[in-house]
Amino acid sequence: MKKFSIYLFIAVASLSTGCKKYLEQAPDQRSTLNSPEKVAELLVTAYPRANYVMLAESMSDNPSFVALTGLDKPENRDAYFWKDVQGTEQDTPTFYWNNVYGAIAAANQALEAIGEAKDPQNYTHQKGEALVARAYAHFMLVTFYAKAYDPATAASDPGIPYITEPETVVLKNYDRKTVAYVYDMIKADLEAGIPLIQDSKYAVPAYHFTKKAAYAFGARYWLFRRDYAKVVEYANLAFPSNNFAANVRPWFAFAAPTGGSTEIAMNMSSATNQGNLLLAETTSWLARNYKTTIYSVSQNRLNAITAPLGISFSAYQKYSNSSTYYFVPKHYEHFVRTSINATTGRGYVMQTLLTTEEVLLNRAEAYINQAKYTEALADLNTLISQRVNGYVPATHNLTDAKIMNYYVAVTTDKKQAYILALLDIKRAEFIHEGMRWMDILRLQLPVTHYDQNGVAFDLAANDKRKLWQLPSEVTLSGVPLNPR
Repeated sequence: MKKFSIYLFIAVASLSTGCKKYLEQAPDQRSTLNSPEKVAELLVTAYPRANYVMLAESMSDNPSFVALTGLDKPENRDAYFWKDVQGTEQDTPTFYWNNVYGAIAAANQALEAIGEAKDPQNYTHQKGEALVARAYAHFMLVTFYAKAYDPATAASDPGIPYITEPETVVLKNYDRKTVAYVYDMIKADLEAGIPLIQDSKYAVPAYHFTKKAAYAFGARYWLFRRDYAKVVEYANLAFPSNNFAANVRPWFAFAAPTGGSTEIAMNMSSATNQGNLLLAETTSWLARNYKTTIYSVSQNRLNAITAPLGISFSAYQKYSNSSTYYFVPKHYEHFVRTSINATTGRGYVMQTLLTTEEVLLNRAEAYINQAKYTEALADLNTLISQRVNGYVPATHNLTDAKIMNYYVAVTTDKKQAYILALLDIKRAEFIHEGMRWMDILRLQLPVTHYDQNGVAFDLAANDKRKLWQLPSEVTLSGVPLNPR
């Protein structure tokens, strides 16, 4: 069978920004990457420019059937029923795969230029950013397109191709290897890259891997890998002063927006929002679609999700479309016309990839798994203190008794009850952000959806449909698709 370059497929299908200039116009243009400034410019494109939220939310247990009058989008409808979403346009699995490998291509191009530089000591920071960005991109791919890390099976579960060098030939074969191999490669890049990062080099830190963002990513990585001591270590490195409360996304500040939901959405995706540790520009229709799709969030469902353990996260601002589709404003669209007088164009969304809240809650989960329940309660209550209007510790704080009583019908096991509490709080915090689906994957949770007639559809804990399907074209590079 004819082999096909994975990067060539990516270039044709997805790259449309600065990386395109460097990687598509002329192969010899790599020689122009002859200064730290030029390499830094290339690294702007080393972050995924595709969005996973619509797919991840639709597949999770957050949405339900709302109304047939909503938007009928395949990335919502097919994902809701766990069918392979077809097409290559934005917000599809193929688009995400292509763009993430495009980001990896940019990181590898930068690393090659650094390796060939006569003064590599002047590229230390750029090397650090490239390594961590490459690690993050591969992590997101292995998360969505391969089985979640399981110590018992990771050494045999198929992973995704881990690419560490630019293409030098048109035809090249690739190997998925294993989930364990991919995780080991991520670890190597992450640990090599973090010490090299220099925050002072960034004009707008939120658009790059600062040390804080890199440690936040590390905390997520170690949580997936189930090394809970490392989760705590990385969370503490991200916030050595333990000042989480002052650095979460400030919902109290959004209490009376003059610009309504639009203003809140803009603030939520702003680089000045202290809770946003890493932002990325993504090509996506998410901002206009997530609020009004057929399978989304009803008023009752939204209210239930955002009141974990019966504690209303009343600081959240909630809106509705036609009093039918309810949402928390988190995504804002930048629409770019194809020309000055055109009515068509592309939508772009600044997606929040890493947050202060995730670091805090990842640490809380790690504490629970270490049976450090007092520390876990402190972290959970830290977030609650920033999410409840009129917060009163004696009234709103969680206690051991509250958690055990709330879940008594489900379990009497203390660790399990605390994990359920943690997951419910995390679900509330990250509504409309795709994080719930990652937890479902990581913890192998089942999901039940209902169609418009109330018929149930189940997704088992180890269902093969949980894995997004790879683009069919990658088989030309020798990469097998996920089984169905």
